[in-house]
Amino acid sequence: MLVILSAIVPVGFIILIGVIAGKVLTVEVHSLSQITVYILAPALVIDGLYRTTLSGSNIGLILLGFALISLVMAIVVEIMAYCLSLDADTRKSLMAAAVMPNNGNMGLPVASFALGAAGLERAIIYMIGSSILLFGISPAYLRGKSFLSGFRLVFQLPLIWSIFIGISFQTFPFHLPLQLDKSISYLGQAAIPLALIILGIQLSQQKLAIGKLELLGAGLRLLVAPLLAFAIGNSLGLTGMDLKILILQSAMPTAVNTVILVTEFGGSATLMARTVVVTTLASFLTIPFFLWLLKVYL
Repeated sequence: MLVILSAIVPVGFIILIGVIAGKVLTVEVHSLSQITVYILAPALVIDGLYRTTLSGSNIGLILLGFALISLVMAIVVEIMAYCLSLDADTRKSLMAAAVMPNNGNMGLPVASFALGAAGLERAIIYMIGSSILLFGISPAYLRGKSFLSGFRLVFQLPLIWSIFIGISFQTFPFHLPLQLDKSISYLGQAAIPLALIILGIQLSQQKLAIGKLELLGAGLRLLVAPLLAFAIGNSLGLTGMDLKILILQSAMPTAVNTVILVTEFGGSATLMARTVVVTTLASFLTIPFFLWLLKVYL
């Protein structure tokens, strides 16, 4: 239990600092988010891919596992929305809540604290898949446009170009001069604590309200998704750290950026904001549970 707490308490502590900062300081969250999205997160991806020891098959199976989990979760949400006769905005918000995990602000720190460097490099791969879904495919779904327009958005993301750079550095025998790789590494290391602080600030600006739909979204995101990840991971033949990361990253709460996406492209922003708060707070109970399961059974 002490090992599990040592993985989750540091994450909660940094988030709490962000919450306090959001209450007592005048902080421009948008600027901090831009620094993370355009500088720190790409540096983390480049550094992770540059140093990764993962094979192409490992990377491919993790991304395939994420894609299958997202697809099945989307089908489940569509069926539930039909059975419950949900309106279009509510359906879109429930879809975002259930399918889009917070693998950046929350997933990377938890993976790092719980599973070390081996877990972090795999979590970065998972985050790449979720970023494509979050910033590329989901706006097209929420807006009701073709998914071709979503893929155009994908290639506007700095994260995507950082993937190409990182893979190029890893594939070709190229060493960065003047220890520039250390500069990239330092920038990448700054991404995790700043992401947690941003998450805390964003949570400080939301109100906690729990209704049936918020609980439904939380149940799908925090319980159904990781159990589905276990089933899909096993069916793909994933074992060891690969399977652990697939399950752990699927157990993350709803991404905070879904509130922005729903507000801009369509859906219930109020329901979305409430679900983000509920899933984030509840995840401090469910994530330790899944960490315990991973420790005991995998």
